[in-house]
Amino acid sequence: MDLAFIPSPSRGVVELGPIPLRGYAFCIIIGVFVAVWLGNKRWIDRGGRSGTVADIAVWAVPFGLVGGRLYHVITDYQLYFSDGRDWVDAFKIWEGGLGIWGAIALGAVGAWIGCRRRGIPLPAWADALAPGIALAQAIGRWGNWFNQELYGKATDVPWALKITSAEDGRVPGTYHPTFLYESLWCIGVAVLVIWADRRFKLGHGRAFALYVAAYCAGRGWIEYMRVDDAHHVLGVRLNVWTAIVVFLLAVAYLVVSAKKHPGREEIVEPDPDGESSPDGSDADASKLTKAEGEGKDAKKADGAKADASKEKADAKASDEEAGSAKKS
Repeated sequence: MDLAFIPSPSRGVVELGPIPLRGYAFCIIIGVFVAVWLGNKRWIDRGGRSGTVADIAVWAVPFGLVGGRLYHVITDYQLYFSDGRDWVDAFKIWEGGLGIWGAIALGAVGAWIGCRRRGIPLPAWADALAPGIALAQAIGRWGNWFNQELYGKATDVPWALKITSAEDGRVPGTYHPTFLYESLWCIGVAVLVIWADRRFKLGHGRAFALYVAAYCAGRGWIEYMRVDDAHHVLGVRLNVWTAIVVFLLAVAYLVVSAKKHPGREEIVEPDPDGESSPDGSDADASKLTKAEGEGKDAKKADGAKADASKEKADAKASDEEAGSAKKS
């Protein structure tokens, strides 16, 4: 007899009049708002302007959703294109199915477009957004709870997840809540990135790389616990291999970037008048030109004062000479 467990919702959608509010979509939306909010605060702390993170997110989020869905559909194509399946279901994103690897990859393309349009270095923007992305994932994983999916092996631990649905091959029972494990892990990743960024002044994309590496480390062991169908390579789930490869790439980037670009960017966003560039070279030139101009103006003012003083002295000397002539 199970003395304690995490109950699953009986429905994944709440009807608000004619509008269906789906738990999965709601978690995704809330996660995006949290990521943008935290990213905006961090961007301002780095010297950027309020609203820039949201402006670029307008490009990154749609690309990320498309990329996440494409990765899921490609790696689990049998769910949509095998016998007895309806390929139209591949477009029903609200029913679940987003691959974080595809979301980050294609989302980065969208972010690059947005950053390029604003003249902003993508690595700096990614650093500001990194912990927010981790928190967005932590919130988004609860969408799997609403859909009763992505749970682990059967267990009777007090925090087990109780599955009640028997659809799509599910077997009612209590299982490891891998969605919860990953959610808590992502919160820890966000805290780690924020701490490391403050402690070591990470820049040039290293805060984002740390987020990627830390997430992959957790995703690897969590993936081993899952019991949903997945493709295997050499007896190991495909997502485990993906986590290993991406982890190694992130660590390599951290090492190489620290050697080639030590420190942190001093200027992350152009001047409001468009006079500075992301690397600050134009800003420095502008400041130098302004200083030179001010110096020239000061010299002119000093020259004018000197001329006026000289004229006064000459006039005084003339008056004195005239007075002497009258006396004599």
